[in-house]
Amino acid sequence: MRKSGFLILILIWLTGCSPEPQQSQLFNIYQKNSLKVGVLHGPTSYYVGVDGPTGFELELSQALADKLGVKLEIFPSYYLEELLQKLDSGQVDFIAGGLTLTEMRKDKYRASPAYRWVNEVLVFKQGNAWPRSLDDLTDAIVVVKDSSHVETLQQLSLDHPALNWQQHPELDAEEILQQVVDGKIAYTVTDSNQLALNRRFYPNLSIAFTVRDNLPVSWLLANNDDDSLYAVLIEFFGAMYQGGELIALEDRYFGHVQLFDYVDTLAFIDAIEQTLPPLKPWFLQYAGELDWRLLAALSYQESHWNPQARSPTGVRGLMMLTLPTAQQMGVTSRLDAQQNIRGGSRYLHRLFTRIPERIAMPDRLWFALASYNIGWGHVEDARKLTQREKADPDKWLDVKQRLPLLRQKSVYQTTKYGYARGDEAVNYVDNIRRYYDTLLWVDERQQAEQRLELQKQRLSEQSSEQVLPEPSELNNKVPY
Repeated sequence: MRKSGFLILILIWLTGCSPEPQQSQLFNIYQKNSLKVGVLHGPTSYYVGVDGPTGFELELSQALADKLGVKLEIFPSYYLEELLQKLDSGQVDFIAGGLTLTEMRKDKYRASPAYRWVNEVLVFKQGNAWPRSLDDLTDAIVVVKDSSHVETLQQLSLDHPALNWQQHPELDAEEILQQVVDGKIAYTVTDSNQLALNRRFYPNLSIAFTVRDNLPVSWLLANNDDDSLYAVLIEFFGAMYQGGELIALEDRYFGHVQLFDYVDTLAFIDAIEQTLPPLKPWFLQYAGELDWRLLAALSYQESHWNPQARSPTGVRGLMMLTLPTAQQMGVTSRLDAQQNIRGGSRYLHRLFTRIPERIAMPDRLWFALASYNIGWGHVEDARKLTQREKADPDKWLDVKQRLPLLRQKSVYQTTKYGYARGDEAVNYVDNIRRYYDTLLWVDERQQAEQRLELQKQRLSEQSSEQVLPEPSELNNKVPY
């Protein structure tokens, strides 16, 4: 009897001391009112732009946080290894870095549904010998440490034992691409979207051949039995696909860089250095609420910054104003560069105010640019056509798919303003967006160089002010 009573007491004690059942990851996210996301620095995922932190992965993560109704906490890093450690220790809920889903990653971590697909390409500098295969390589391939490209090269080495490659412990993808342009690195393997973004700044980057294609990109989660957040991600990405938000987000960040023109990009970068400087003060002066670099990008698209530019239809000057528009904007001479920039800016601002305020940025801006090209009336026709087809007339992505239809008689004869070269308006906006991105990059680099030069100058002035005493003065000092 005593023995059985003792066993009962032991069971009661053990039961009382046993830990409470572990709460799910989703429960903890709600309890802390916070979604913690590790994200890689880089133009394809997260970076600090003109207006603060931005990027495809940041917006996508914010959309998930909004869906859950919790705050988003971002843990950015330049190193994937650091983020993986945070994931392993539970400091972040998942990693969003535009990560290719490799076999090694699938073995160690759980992956969200794929939301993008990329190709891995071998890149070399334009003008060097074009390698058509791995056997043509004359130097080492350099890739980012711990990247998916390391695993790719490891696999390739099984069939090509003599393949010369190395992973760089410090450089990121952008820095390696820059060193390819500078001739310090002969080859690298990078993702197709990464290359597309960087070719706006480094047009001399060329694709030798595709190494692997159609690779899924996913978020990484801890590999455990907790399905709570994973189930949410399945629903989240499914809804983002069906609602068109995912495609619209991708178009916002990458839609305008899919087409690449080597000659045009090279000429534009040269024009930034040679032609833009005397015009820049006027773009700054008349930009108004807009970024002066956007106004400059529009002007380059219109005239290639040629004050004497003239089209067969009679539009003239840096902003290519028609005579009636120039008169309305108070421009007395369209060949006067300052007047033309001022008039073009006023006209763009007027168009911008005509766009319904409910249309969010940057779509509102893209509508204004398209209107500068073909007129607001034709853009409105395309918006009405979009609405008739049950798409969203307030989204640039939906409308730009219908703008080319304004060339078709069966379509434009049903619209108020008739025929229009809608496909040209789409290319027009994409070109301005590319020019704007390049101007941002060049201008920010120049500002960084100026800050560095100013810092060096101040240090030099400080050191020159520290005058050493004359030797005679040292001799006159009384020793302690």
